[in-house]
Parts: sequence; C-alpha cells; structure tokens
Amino acid sequence: MPPASAEPLTPERILETTEEVLRRFGPTKATVVDVARALGVSHGSVYRHFPSKAALREAVTDRWLAKSVVMLEQITSAPAESAPGKLEAWLEALFEAKRHKAGDDPELFATYTVLLAENSGTVEQHLTELIDQLARIIAQGVADGSLTAGDVPAAARAVFDATGRFHDPQYAAEWFSPTIGAEFEAVTALVIRGLRA
Repeated sequence: MPPASAEPLTPERILETTEEVLRRFGPTKATVVDVARALGVSHGSVYRHFPSKAALREAVTDRWLAKSVVMLEQITSAPAESAPGKLEAWLEALFEAKRHKAGDDPELFATYTVLLAENSGTVEQHLTELIDQLARIIAQGVADGSLTAGDVPAAARAVFDATGRFHDPQYAAEWFSPTIGAEFEAVTALVIRGLRA
C-alpha cells in the first residue's frame, strides 16, 4: 500500500477515486481494496465512510446522476424563460449531457450503465426528480397559458417517455449518428407543439 496522503479522507475524495478505479478496472473487477490502495489507506478506512461495496457503488451512481439533476434544475428554475423555451432547453441539455458522458468517457459510461442496472432504487429516484422538473416546467406553462395539460404529472411522464431515445443509455449507440440532431429537433418540436395551448 502506498503511503497515506496528507489530504484528509472524505466521502467525496473516496467517490472521485472510486470513479478512477471503476474506469480502470470496470465494475466487475473493481474492489474496495483497489479503491483503498489508490487512496493509500486501508480498506477499513473506506468502510468507515461506506459500509459495503454496494453502498460505495450506489453512492458513485447517485453522485453521477445528481450532476445532471443540478444542471437541469438551473433551467427549470430560470425565472425569465418561457415554459416552451425551458422545455426545449431542458430536453436539449439532458440529451447533450448524456451524449457528452457517453462520448467523452465511454469506459466510465459503460461502467455506469452496469451500476444503473444494479441500483434501481437510485435510478428510480433520479427519474422521479427529472419528471418532477418537467412537471414544474409544464405547470408554469399551464399557469401562464403557453402550454396546456389536463394532468400535468401525466404530461411530464409522457414527455420524458417520448424523448427516451435521446436520454436512455440503452440508445447510446445511436447518439452519434449523423442524423441524430435533426431527429432530436423533430421529436422535440412535435412534443412542444402538442403541449402548446
């Protein structure tokens, strides 16, 4: 084991190192011992912050998903933007974030795809947060008369489902097609047109 770093061992530091280890070894081979070795500490030190390998992997997954939620919340909460404009910007930002992750770091993206399958509770919570953001945007549009929806939560879920090809990791191989931009714009325009009052 390398000498311990002078930097304090924090959950954030452990999660950052876990991402590096997952990138290097993949989700099936990476262990808590590998993480501890990369940090220069004993595996017991890691377990003091995360009680199990599963808890550590779930925290990494949650951290990864939370980055998208925070970025999308800025769009959702923007005070001056119209609801149709927010909806378009939100869908585009989600698509670009997913495409960016898949293209810039394919090893880590593949790892997260495995982790997402393992952590269905974390994923369900993430999806709920995203659909809640869409519902808030649609509710704003209903309130100001720019959008129409009889059942706002159902409309938000329908928008999320209708655009799944552009954010669900199972479609990642299609995200770099030369026609994907035009296809995204066509679907987004259709969805927004369908919601306009």
